[in-house]
Order: sequence, then structure tokens, then C-alpha cells
Amino acid sequence: MLTHVAIHARDIKTTVEFYKSYCGLIESHRRVDDNVTVVWLAEEAREGEFVLVLIGVPHRDQVDPAPMAHLGYAVDSREEVDRLGALAADDEILVAAPKDAGPVVGYFCMVHDPEGNWIEFSYGQALGR
Repeated sequence: MLTHVAIHARDIKTTVEFYKSYCGLIESHRRVDDNVTVVWLAEEAREGEFVLVLIGVPHRDQVDPAPMAHLGYAVDSREEVDRLGALAADDEILVAAPKDAGPVVGYFCMVHDPEGNWIEFSYGQALGR
């Protein structure tokens, strides 16, 4: 059973705020180990099932595209995909504008987080909702 994905964050505060704002995640755990801040983020009421772990450590400059392909989030409507796409465009982090890719893939947009990792927001995929 997959329980978490861990990614490094050069700026832990900014990265935590991105995932709270864009993905609606909540902070379920925070600790400091040997001067390294570790934050667990989860969907509300799913804290015991799966978390995104952010590890606040310095690392090399981000590359484009990031080594990880993307994280995928299902949202409740096409309008939510449009809203997140517009927000990302305003924040200058939009990778791919909202588009309909047909059955299986659905309607989606792609943004990048403060570390350069890509995040897909989709509606109408077979997974999620």
C-alpha cells in the first residue's frame, strides 16, 4: 500500500503554502530533525491513508522539467480546473492551459510548484472522482 510521496523543498514555507492553496491539503504533522523541517500534508479526513511529505533541505537548482513527471489531483468540476488554471496563469506557474483530452484523461491543466514539480488538476478521469 502506497502511504506517501516525499519531495525536497528548498523553501519549506512557500512550498507548504502552495500545496495548501492549490491542492487544499492540510498540515497533519510537522517536526524538525537535525535542523531539517519535515511537513506532512494530506487531504482532510485522509491523514491516515496517504500524505505528501515535504523535506526542507537545500538542493541543486530545479531543472525543467523536474525529475518527477507529475502528481495528479482529481477536482470536482471543469470550472475548478479552469479556476486553478487561471490562478496559475496569474501566478506565472501554468505549464499547460486547461484542455479536454477525451475519455480516460479528461479535462485537465498542469502547473508547477515552487520546486518545479508538475501538478495536474483533472476532472473526468477514471481515477479519483
